[in-house]
Amino acid sequence: MIPRLALSTLERLARGFPVVALTGPRQSGKTTLARAAFGHLPYVSLENPQEREFAEADPRRFLARFAEGAVLDEVQRCPSLLSWLQQRVDENRRMGEFVLTGSAQFDLMAGMTQSLAGRVGRVELLPLSGVELGEQRLPWQLETLLWRGGYPALYDRDLDPADWFANYVATYLERDVRQLVAVRDLSPFQRFVRMCAARSGQLLNLTALGNDCGISGVTARAWLSVLEASYLVARLQPYHRNFGKRLVKTPKLYFLDVGLMTWLLGIRDAASLETHAARGALFESWVVSELLKQRYNAGQPADLCFWRDSSGHEVDVVIETPAGLQAVEIKSGTTFAADWVQPVRRWADGVGGDALPPWLIYGGEGRYARQGCEVTGWREFASNPMPGGTPDRPPR
Repeated sequence: MIPRLALSTLERLARGFPVVALTGPRQSGKTTLARAAFGHLPYVSLENPQEREFAEADPRRFLARFAEGAVLDEVQRCPSLLSWLQQRVDENRRMGEFVLTGSAQFDLMAGMTQSLAGRVGRVELLPLSGVELGEQRLPWQLETLLWRGGYPALYDRDLDPADWFANYVATYLERDVRQLVAVRDLSPFQRFVRMCAARSGQLLNLTALGNDCGISGVTARAWLSVLEASYLVARLQPYHRNFGKRLVKTPKLYFLDVGLMTWLLGIRDAASLETHAARGALFESWVVSELLKQRYNAGQPADLCFWRDSSGHEVDVVIETPAGLQAVEIKSGTTFAADWVQPVRRWADGVGGDALPPWLIYGGEGRYARQGCEVTGWREFASNPMPGGTPDRPPR
């Protein structure tokens, strides 16, 4: 197993909550991590038809088999079980008794909100971060990293990304989408997913997106919710403070794994990314996903925003921290250019004393200060997404 940063967070939550939930996209390593972290607990998968039927027909007897607790995998397949879990953990009052994993947020989150409020600690596990890949697995070329992405299977097996993603998308569409929405013809949905990939890093216009896919804006909103619930995409909301400017209020859309995004865009080899028109969007999506992974692995909410005014001035990412506002500018170019820092410096001047020294993450190498910014190359950022801070390291 590739060591995961979320392990220490899971162990911490298990000391303070009777139930720990580990959610994330399919094949992100949830089951492997849960079994490694809680090897003392019996494991049962509710994907198993016999186990699921038992849990649905007689939940009390199903849970009675696990006197010391258990790891319940893909628990969203039996959401009614969560009410019985509430009774069980309230009676025992034992911390870390049950560990739940799930790949779809809709049913699982609804059940946890209704039945397990205050009783569950939650960790969202995305594919591997640069820190988790480490020096041995992190590709030497940025293009290879953008082409491969972060799903664990592509690093612990001899797999071609094109082969793996083709089967992943087919399985996801056939298995998950039909469970979440009534899609009779998958072709429009497949086109919708690809159009979302082409818009990663852009302002989200659901009406235009729906028109391009031949569906209504209402359907586009529902289908986008499915992608979000399956942890394939995320929305960044605009930062609310205007600093005397009229602001854009539309969120931005981001794919959470650049390897999947690359495949959906029809890019089948890493070399093509050196000059591809989507290189900048792919790099920006990768940086945003790395920042999200860092927060999720620590058990923190996303809390990432962007800032854009009506004149088109924009800061790619804004992070609220106890010390102040952290602005992040993202550039895929390999050679630093002086005009790159102008947007974040202009923004910092408007913010005043609340602004921290801006970060600039780019496609080159090195870590240094330039024009009041902390400039960080992609490899250094992958190894430590917090410039100037102490890098987190997964347990050995």
